[in-house]
Amino acid sequence: MDPTTGELAFIWEGAWEWGVKLGLAFLIWFIGTTIAKVASNRVRRMLMRHEGIDLSLASFAARAVNVLGLVIVVVFVLNLFGINTTSIAAMLGAITLAIGLALRDTLANVAAGIMILLTRPFLTGHYIQIGEEAGTVRAINLFNTELASLDNIQIIVPNKQLWESTLKNYSAHERRRLDMVIGVDYGSDLDQAVAIIRRLVDADPRALREPEPFVKVTELGQSSVDITLRVWCQADQLFDMKFDLTKRIKERFDQAGISIPYPHVEVVHKEPPGPARGYAARSPGAPHHH
Repeated sequence: MDPTTGELAFIWEGAWEWGVKLGLAFLIWFIGTTIAKVASNRVRRMLMRHEGIDLSLASFAARAVNVLGLVIVVVFVLNLFGINTTSIAAMLGAITLAIGLALRDTLANVAAGIMILLTRPFLTGHYIQIGEEAGTVRAINLFNTELASLDNIQIIVPNKQLWESTLKNYSAHERRRLDMVIGVDYGSDLDQAVAIIRRLVDADPRALREPEPFVKVTELGQSSVDITLRVWCQADQLFDMKFDLTKRIKERFDQAGISIPYPHVEVVHKEPPGPARGYAARSPGAPHHH
């Protein structure tokens, strides 16, 4: 056999083998990426059908499924060409560890964001307080949560801080209790003051009858007798009800002659003591008389 012919046959055979592998690799890549994309979209749709699942969590889970599918496809393609994936996996593991250490705070925010999206301690539109920050929840993301204060200032809170701090959710329950303390003058008719407050509460349609409203004299303060009002209402009506009752109580108290004391200072003036008996006051330099 001609050596040149044998060499060409060997090259042709190798090229054919590599061509077949490339074709299989392309087919595996196409099928694998298609399956990963379909699985990702299905996971997103499945999660979005469940009430309470946030869009951010559904998108994150869908991306995770897609990335996992791509990793599996790459491993199959590399094995097809006889490349040892064990060393590559070890290298990727070391790189992942280094990235994780460098971005541990960011990853902690992501982990906290996932837990917030899963456990749902608050929802978009709820009014919450974390430490000194308070506002209405506008968006819940994987890295942070966006709030809007009462004067519409944007507040960005890292999810890690949110997850580790004590959280007050003022919108979690449909009903809330309105607490008010009204101080009246010591000379006022306490029974009349309590009756006025009770009638105003009973006349307010926002006041719930169960539990029964509480109106009692509770404390003898330094400058006033304190009457405590506790009444339940719908959470979204609490502030309007408080403002209205405050105004009406003041107006009815004025009509009934019941005064609400305000802080004041009493100044007591004392005359200095006069000269002691048996002692004649004299001005400096006055002559002595013997």
